[in-house]
Amino acid sequence: MPRAVVFDLDYTLAVPTQDRTTILQEAAATAGAPPLTREAYLEAHRRNLTRETREPIFADLLEGRETDADPAAVADAYRQTIAETLEPLPGVESMLEDLKGEYRVGLLTNGPVRAQRDKLSTLGWERAFDAALVTGELEAGKPDRRAFDAIVGELDVAPDEAVYIGDEVEADIYGATNAGLEAVQVLLEDGPDPDPRATAHVEQSTVGEQVPDVVGALETR
Repeated sequence: MPRAVVFDLDYTLAVPTQDRTTILQEAAATAGAPPLTREAYLEAHRRNLTRETREPIFADLLEGRETDADPAAVADAYRQTIAETLEPLPGVESMLEDLKGEYRVGLLTNGPVRAQRDKLSTLGWERAFDAALVTGELEAGKPDRRAFDAIVGELDVAPDEAVYIGDEVEADIYGATNAGLEAVQVLLEDGPDPDPRATAHVEQSTVGEQVPDVVGALETR
């Protein structure tokens, strides 16, 4: 029986109003950096999950390029644009409040500390969770089981008493199930197919409406 519900952040609870490729291009241009691709950014991001800021990500991306652009300046521009365009999905704020009446509610998000904490501040969600961890604060990021062990430890529940909600197949669904948690996959319009390791699947636009019912159904199994 679930005692805790843990969420991913990006594309699970909140989304930017601009696509990430456009945001990346604008940040690079603002900081005088050469064009950067989303694919290269994601690869660099995966190599830097336990960092304080995004500066090492952009340092990786600019290494060997003919540019005087400062990685810190690119990181600041990217962080500011992300924060300015981030919006909660419909109904998720009331959903989080309702869930806290019955479960411990947590957040486990991959990324540098400052970037992800800024998002929570922008959304006004500093107190929305019983525990919120950013992998930049941890020894390892998702899908490493140490990240999931950390959040269930903060929530004072066993792994098999927690349900993890996320959109990424590798980081979220594999990571959670490998660590002993139940997993619910958030399906994006242009995202991966439903993964069979997930206990249930919900459309991104209906997270705020469907997640409580899905978690409640797990109590009756």
